[in-house]
Amino acid sequence: MATDELSSKLNRRLQIEEGAEQAEAIDEIEHQNGSAEKPSTANADTELGAKLQRRGELNDGLAEHHQPSMKVFNPYTEFKEFSRKQIKDMEKIFKTYDAGNDNFIDLMELKLMMEKLGAPQTHLGLKNMIKEVDEDLDNKLSFREFLLIFRKAAAGELAEDSGLSVLARLSEIDVSTEGVKGAKTFFEAKVQAINESNRFEEEIRQEQEAKKKQAEEQKQRRAAFKELQSTFK
Repeated sequence: MATDELSSKLNRRLQIEEGAEQAEAIDEIEHQNGSAEKPSTANADTELGAKLQRRGELNDGLAEHHQPSMKVFNPYTEFKEFSRKQIKDMEKIFKTYDAGNDNFIDLMELKLMMEKLGAPQTHLGLKNMIKEVDEDLDNKLSFREFLLIFRKAAAGELAEDSGLSVLARLSEIDVSTEGVKGAKTFFEAKVQAINESNRFEEEIRQEQEAKKKQAEEQKQRRAAFKELQSTFK
C-alpha cells in the first residue's frame, strides 16, 4: 500500500510540474494521509521528489550538468625544467616498467623496477615511495607522478636515503648528447637543469624564429619572381 501511495504522489507531482493540476491538490492529500504515512516512506518521497525536481530543472535549462574534468596532461608545458629529450627518456623508462601497459606503475611493477635497479625495497618501503608522489591517492604511479619524482630529486626535496631518491640516482640515462655540462647521470643533469634557462621555451622560440625566417625568404623569392616577370611584359 505504501508503494501505491508513493507512486500516486509522484505522478501527481509530475502533473503539477506540467501544469495539469494545482499544487493545492497534493497538499490536501498529504494532509489527509500524513498521520498514516511512515517516516521512512516520507523520506523516500522527499528524496525522489528532489530527483524529479532536479531532472525538471535540467530539462528546462535551469541547472547545469556537472561533467568530470577532461584536462589533458602535457609534460612539456608542466615540467619546463626538463628538455624534450629528457622527458622522452623518462617516458621510455616508465613504459619499460609498465608491464601491464595501462599507463600506470603499480606496487608490483615498482617492486620489479627497484629490484632491476639493484635497490630492492620492502613492501612498506614501496608503499611509502608511491605515497610520497601519489596525488590522486590511487596507490599507483601515473607518468605525471613519475615525473614528480625527478622534479623533487632535482630540487633536493627527497631524503637522501629515501626510496625515491635512490630510484632517481639509479635511473641513469646517457645525457652526453644533451650537453648538460658533462653531467654523468640523469639525476645530476636534473639538478643542473634547474639552474639553467628554460630550455623548453628556448627550443620553442628557436623553432618559431626558424619558421619566421623561412616565411620571410619565401616572401622575398615571390617578390623577386614578380619583379622578374614584370620585365618581360
